[in-house]
Amino acid sequence: MTDMDLWNAITRPAKLALRPAELAKTMLQPALIAKTLAGAGLVDLRRPDQSVRMFDILRRWGPVAGAPFVGALRTPDRDAVLDERGAITFRGLNDETNAIARAWRERGIGEGDVVGILCRNHRWMLEAAFASAKVGATGVYMNTMFAAPQLIDVCRREGVKVLVFDEEFAAIASVAPAEHRFVAWSEPSTVLVTLEQLAASTDRAAVPPPVARGRLVLLSSGTSGTPKGAPRSKPRGVLTASAILSKVPLRVHESTMIASPLFHALGWLQATLAFALGTTMVLRRTFDPEATLALLDANRCSALVVVPVMLQRILDLGDETIEKYDTTSLRVILVSGSNLSSELGTLVMDRFGDVVYNLYGSTEVAWATIATPDDLRAAPGCAGKSPLGTTVRLYDEHDVVIHEAGSIGRIFVANGMSFEGYTGGGTKRVLDGLMATGDVGHFDDTGRLFVDGRDDEMIVSGGENVFPAEIEELLVQHDAVADAAVIGVDDAVFGQRLKAFIVPKVGVVLSEDDIKSYVRRNLASYKVPRDITFLNELPRNATGKVLKRSLV
Repeated sequence: MTDMDLWNAITRPAKLALRPAELAKTMLQPALIAKTLAGAGLVDLRRPDQSVRMFDILRRWGPVAGAPFVGALRTPDRDAVLDERGAITFRGLNDETNAIARAWRERGIGEGDVVGILCRNHRWMLEAAFASAKVGATGVYMNTMFAAPQLIDVCRREGVKVLVFDEEFAAIASVAPAEHRFVAWSEPSTVLVTLEQLAASTDRAAVPPPVARGRLVLLSSGTSGTPKGAPRSKPRGVLTASAILSKVPLRVHESTMIASPLFHALGWLQATLAFALGTTMVLRRTFDPEATLALLDANRCSALVVVPVMLQRILDLGDETIEKYDTTSLRVILVSGSNLSSELGTLVMDRFGDVVYNLYGSTEVAWATIATPDDLRAAPGCAGKSPLGTTVRLYDEHDVVIHEAGSIGRIFVANGMSFEGYTGGGTKRVLDGLMATGDVGHFDDTGRLFVDGRDDEMIVSGGENVFPAEIEELLVQHDAVADAAVIGVDDAVFGQRLKAFIVPKVGVVLSEDDIKSYVRRNLASYKVPRDITFLNELPRNATGKVLKRSLV
């Protein structure tokens, strides 16, 4: 069988909506898609009937609403989720999602409505998201670190009609504008209506597919203010899966611990991919480094999905604690959400093996590049190369493509999954069909991407352009520095000057001169911070990004 025969066997029977024009636009090669999906076991040509049914489900329902149907079709009796309440199978989760969707339809909740979801990592977060899609509503995934004003602002801007929340957030949920409220994770004593009660209140037959599919709205990181809504009306499940699987060796019927928040793009991406692969998701409501190791050991997980700060907290446990747990089953540590420093990436691989995959992207463009373990060994700190169906280019200040290795430019991406413009108005710059990430970077002579910093974080000091990321990367390599951030502050002489915030390692005493001398030995003199402030910790959001607006 040729590659094209394989592609036709996968797509033609299901009449998958991938027209030649779409394939050309996204630069996808059908044979490579087919081989990637088959190599991961996502498509089994020994069961062509199942492949036909799976792709037909995705065609009729879309990848979000269709995900639980696919999981129930492929591995109905396998555990879909293991959380603090126990296990639930793919069939059980799909049935409960059907029941919640039916109960919502009976209450007049459906196409065109907006469901806000304020939940930690557990089964009911997934069920709320899938039920929203099944009734044609738009799901807005809220940050669990929201205070009441942020939640109110987002609910108003997005037009939230239904708010689903964990009971621990009941106080702020009670003041948010919403017509209907349901509790996801709850204690037995709750007096509020729960999703579990909804699922038990009606039958579990699927509702009819919505005429118009709802949107999926992820929120930006909010590092510079109230998070913006980044909607996608037509997520492309097959294209997404082939891109990720072309770089990351995830396989069917394994177990993955998703520690990254499910409301974050990385966590949600892995959750939906798990239903296609028949992967058991191991979830815990809040992150704890030692509990994570214990769950990896107990469930023989082959993959761990994290943000960088979680890896640092695991390493901080020390060798004696880490060695109490068997993590040899790990083949993949997929990390994203904020910068993975060269030092941290190397330390993690030295401790757990060459299993780290660093995904670079943004809420707006989805993914851009993925660094494999080979990339991270050869070029520590890099963001890697673009996966299947993805184009990454650098542009200078005159919107001209940069081809020279080492030259810094603005990063633009095309992959067929870019967002559709912020729900409150505005969008990202687009050039030649590629969308800006808001970052600047450079390629090395092998084509690996390095992210040098945020385009809007460039500091002009005394006429010299400085990107904080370069200095931060150097600072965290200091033996006595646990964490660091650099910002620009106003200066009457230089326009701006550099200010560094340093978190020393426990038990270490550092001085300003120690830091300045270290930077001066390694970087140009104009990159030496003039102001140094020592902190116990840096303010970070749930995905590990430093909230620089909080640094003064």
